[in-house]
Amino acid sequence: MPVAFMKRSLLLLSLVAPRGSTALPLPERGKSMFFDIAYATAIARMILLMSLLVTAAFILFPSAASAEEAGSGHYLPGATASFVDMLPDRGTSTFAYLNAFTYYHGSSGASGDLELGGQVAANVKGTVYADTSFFLYQTPWKLLGGQYGAGVAVPYLWMEVKANASLSLSRGRFSLGRQARDSVNGFGDIQLLPLMFGWKRGDLKWQTTFGIYAPTGDFAKGALANIGKNYWTFEPAAAVSYLSSKYGFELTAFTGFDFNTKNGATDYQTGDQFYLDTTLAQHLPLFGGFIGAGANGFYYQQISGDSGSGARLGSFEGMTVGVGPAISYAYSVGGLDLAAELKWLPEIEVQNRLNGNTLWFKLALSLGKNQESPLDAM
Repeated sequence: MPVAFMKRSLLLLSLVAPRGSTALPLPERGKSMFFDIAYATAIARMILLMSLLVTAAFILFPSAASAEEAGSGHYLPGATASFVDMLPDRGTSTFAYLNAFTYYHGSSGASGDLELGGQVAANVKGTVYADTSFFLYQTPWKLLGGQYGAGVAVPYLWMEVKANASLSLSRGRFSLGRQARDSVNGFGDIQLLPLMFGWKRGDLKWQTTFGIYAPTGDFAKGALANIGKNYWTFEPAAAVSYLSSKYGFELTAFTGFDFNTKNGATDYQTGDQFYLDTTLAQHLPLFGGFIGAGANGFYYQQISGDSGSGARLGSFEGMTVGVGPAISYAYSVGGLDLAAELKWLPEIEVQNRLNGNTLWFKLALSLGKNQESPLDAM
């Protein structure tokens, strides 16, 4: 990764990182004002784990010069990264709903070819509006101390793609001058989450999940814009989050792998992917709730090449890295906990994918036994 990118990332993180000398303590909640040595040990282990994950990602999955079909997979980098995306923690039956609005616009550039719907296209420009509803039920049942839950995510998408058709000749590939346009909207591929387990110790939470993306969205071979991928994806994932009840400091990380099946319509096998999303934020009391501000960063790398007769660009491995600001607000009233999050995630370094910006707005509702603080339950 270029040194310039690392310097920019470190500079941004230094600007949003909280300082212990100026942070305002959160309201008392009956906990000791003294920092528990067990918590300190757990935090140190979490930071070490995150460092090892990042190091392993860059060593084991280096940036490839050779992306998935259509230049994207099922998982959108930066999708899950903060306390808002963690499982609720009530210790009893909980119903939760999260609505996520997403805007993305990106382009491949004049020299970047992508395979869209079985055809090679150049100078691709794509715009996507998506509204995803996530429904979660967390049971009182536990396994190895972890509370079990299950969920489903249903996305609705509006998509527009513009591109130049690209022809393959003996001397190479060239783009036709005429630009084609295609647009589509409808329900995309749903995500099933049959296995979700969450644990908590003090201010530290961690969880494991297993998700399945089902090919329920429409897919048409030869179309530039498709709201469905036409293949299955299996996603084991894990997350850890520390949110200090004393100082309001948050450090959260999500990581996972996506294992994909073949698109039978195009005979295209998209390679498997790895992702790591993190958030560093400071939360302060405001109007009876808590407001948070910080940075969200993501690293997404395809770890195996594409294959099949439809992979005409060869082992087309994709990668993207990005970081951007994030703000949140959490509030509790009665047995209802509310949390909202707004974040802008520009991509800083990209290979073999569209290069652009993502805007997220999330609203989460959690209903169950009342908590003293919305940050406890969300």
